[in-house]
Amino acid sequence: MSFQWSARRVAFVFLTTLSLVACSGSSSAQTAPQGAARAAEPPARESNEPLQVAGLPDFSVLVERYGPAVVNVEVVERSAQAAGGEGQGGEEDPFNDFFRRFGIPGPNIPRNNQPARGTGSGFIVTSEGYILTNAHVVANADQVTVKLTDRREFQAKVVGVDQRTDVAVIKIEAHGLPVVKIGDPARLRPGQWVIAIGSPFGFDNSATAGIVSAISRSLPSDNYVPFIQTDVAVNPGNSGGPLFNTRGEVVGINSQIFSQTGGYMGLSFAIPIDVAVNVQNQLIKTGHVVRGRVGVTIQDVNAQLAESFGLDRPRGALVSSVEPGGPADKAGVKPGDVIVAVNGQNIERYGELSGRISNMRPGSDARLSLWRNGKQDDVSVKVAELNEQQARVASRGGSRSGADQAARLGLSVRPLQPDEKQQAQTEGSLVVEQVTGPAAAAGVQPGDVILGVNGRRVKTVAELQDAAKGASKTIALLIQRQEAQIFVPLRLN
Repeated sequence: MSFQWSARRVAFVFLTTLSLVACSGSSSAQTAPQGAARAAEPPARESNEPLQVAGLPDFSVLVERYGPAVVNVEVVERSAQAAGGEGQGGEEDPFNDFFRRFGIPGPNIPRNNQPARGTGSGFIVTSEGYILTNAHVVANADQVTVKLTDRREFQAKVVGVDQRTDVAVIKIEAHGLPVVKIGDPARLRPGQWVIAIGSPFGFDNSATAGIVSAISRSLPSDNYVPFIQTDVAVNPGNSGGPLFNTRGEVVGINSQIFSQTGGYMGLSFAIPIDVAVNVQNQLIKTGHVVRGRVGVTIQDVNAQLAESFGLDRPRGALVSSVEPGGPADKAGVKPGDVIVAVNGQNIERYGELSGRISNMRPGSDARLSLWRNGKQDDVSVKVAELNEQQARVASRGGSRSGADQAARLGLSVRPLQPDEKQQAQTEGSLVVEQVTGPAAAAGVQPGDVILGVNGRRVKTVAELQDAAKGASKTIALLIQRQEAQIFVPLRLN
């Protein structure tokens, strides 16, 4: 399963340094007697029963019980020279990567090939020392140090890293460690309270709370994870830390923020813990992750696309391209099909499909429920193993002679020459010359190759015009732009 239509806007929480300036003057805070402070604390709960917070949440018992299982992860990364860069400003410079992720300019300060240092978070999942964290925290690490709340420190081994889900497993040599309790993220609902524990800016074991803002959130370039969106304050250093529900169960790994400054702006995203545990088990067992694929490129269905394809409402995953000879192609899946269920489980948003297929064992059968030509049909697809796909580049060249108008769409198109089709590696026959009106409003661009309308292939200007005449309010225009194929909804004049 591949997703190729993305522009990365989500900043990864990675590494940072913080300087503190001491201010002179006396503090107005008063210190309570030790006995009084302990008397005011809620009693520790020793049972293994799930925690249940009633009324306004008080997370003190949760933090007391499970805070010791949350660790600080300090990383020393290879220097720019060791990483293959050429000093400050090299493409592989880890500081450049950090500043790119946060969307801020990199400093023009010579670093003399000094190793980069960063901090993140993690949490202990077995008493024998296995720890879950983010892949981007430890992916390029030469040295990983784990610090516990009791101030013990251990050198950690990176067991495995999975870049697609941003999950990593590290291990320390210790026994009898405190562990977290794993929960079920499928039970989360928007509006429920959650709490994060981690090391923002290096302040270890910091707790921040908020609510679930949304579930099954798909993000650009992260199509294999149905993220949990929260408004919990997550900052650099929180990466890899746990997200707890009010029962004290880990339901996610804090992974990303949406930010224009590099700091918290109210949008935080966590990897569902069931996704992470699946990756964890495979990394521990084999050192790598095997995923299923069916060979389609998909996109979300908005209201206009739903209308174009005759769906009752926006739902499912719209197939924009099918890999020739792939599992879906062999099963008869076509561009324009909307996958509305897998093995009887409904697909509301396209990100849900990728997660379910990728978690299936290669060689198993997936029953896809397709919406096609106004009715639903089921096909059986043999799941294959996911491999990286090579990108294809489309050409925007060609002369402007012979341009024809598809006025109702706001398109000026012309036939592609044979050498242009070969260069673009496309099955399309029409290239967009100019856009106005509906096409311009929908984001169609000159150089886009038109492949079809409402799931029907079009190869000539006449076929395109007929499709426009037969439509009522909206049509779904299938285009190829560079390496990607996507349906674009056009609201007609």
